[in-house]
Amino acid sequence: MNATLLTGIGLLATQDPELGEIENAALVLDEARVAWVGSARQAPSADLHVNLVGRCVVPGFVDSHAHLVFAGDRSAEFAARMAGMPYAAGGIATTVEATRAAGDEQLTATVARLVEEMRRQGTTTVEIKGGYGLTVHDEARSLAVARGFTTETTYLGAHVVPPEYASDPDGYLRLVTGPMLAACAPYARWVDVFCEPRGAFDADASRAVLSAGAAAGLRPRVHANQLGPGPGVQLACELGAASVDHCTHLSAADVAALVDSGTVATLLPGAEFSTRSPYPDARRLLAAGVTVALATDCNPGTSYTTSMPFCIALAVREMGMTPAEAVHAATAGGAAALDRDDVGVLRPGARADLVVLDAPSYVHLAYRPGVPLVAQVWKDGHPV
Repeated sequence: MNATLLTGIGLLATQDPELGEIENAALVLDEARVAWVGSARQAPSADLHVNLVGRCVVPGFVDSHAHLVFAGDRSAEFAARMAGMPYAAGGIATTVEATRAAGDEQLTATVARLVEEMRRQGTTTVEIKGGYGLTVHDEARSLAVARGFTTETTYLGAHVVPPEYASDPDGYLRLVTGPMLAACAPYARWVDVFCEPRGAFDADASRAVLSAGAAAGLRPRVHANQLGPGPGVQLACELGAASVDHCTHLSAADVAALVDSGTVATLLPGAEFSTRSPYPDARRLLAAGVTVALATDCNPGTSYTTSMPFCIALAVREMGMTPAEAVHAATAGGAAALDRDDVGVLRPGARADLVVLDAPSYVHLAYRPGVPLVAQVWKDGHPV
């Protein structure tokens, strides 16, 4: 046994519905797992003792939507949007061109840099998508790179139709559901599709992509209803997707489908910030009983942030969430979006992934936006 006792926790926000929030708390970490949770007065002995001197502890953030395998820079596109140019998904082609030209070493270095940025800001579990290669070779190598950093990898060949297939979208759909899927499935856990009435894949094409992925053993998730109302949310719910992401433009039927299906609504406020678009109405979803997750949507074009604390602050300020709801969405909500019950929560048996905040409460994540409050990050029972 090599157990570590953490005491001096001013507030422990476990995100477990039974344990709740514990003041003057303690944790025992036994290697990579949480062994004990409770009041510091009742804490058992351990091999190592660490005093956190009144700081708040939350589970490690779970970022369930990120596009980290890419090359190139789209800051000029961002500047143009800030000058009034609308966003319509067209800039993805710029990143595709740069990613295809980049070597594996360059792509790996970019992912490593971004994962380390995430970790410094409290993210201990991350999902990584492909989607910027859009050839059989480039999508397979993108997911092979991603697999070196996480088991939560997502096949997103159906991101957009690349320029060389502009006159033959059906041909590209056959590629995505055939040879490309076969090459990528060994490296992926999930299959995703950008389902939008314009600029991406319609309902029939999205159904074909998700069904083919499911037949190959991949679990579905969907980009949907970002640019406007559309069929994506209800399609995701119908097909049992773990998560449907963006959810910016929702009808009453969309919300009802989310409630009935149990599919997680993953909200990505960094994208709205970067595109000057309307924010999703998180309050509406929570009031209906929908499980909500928060994620960064880190990508080079429309949400180039790795900061879950920033997204928490946006969710509180712009989306109607309380600080407690936003932190839950960034931890347990993200875990639900990945079908995980071992992360995003601090209870016996869960992974020993946690964030120590240089603050007495997680409320400070929204109360003091932009301030680097992450004092320590523990991954698998050890500080990193």
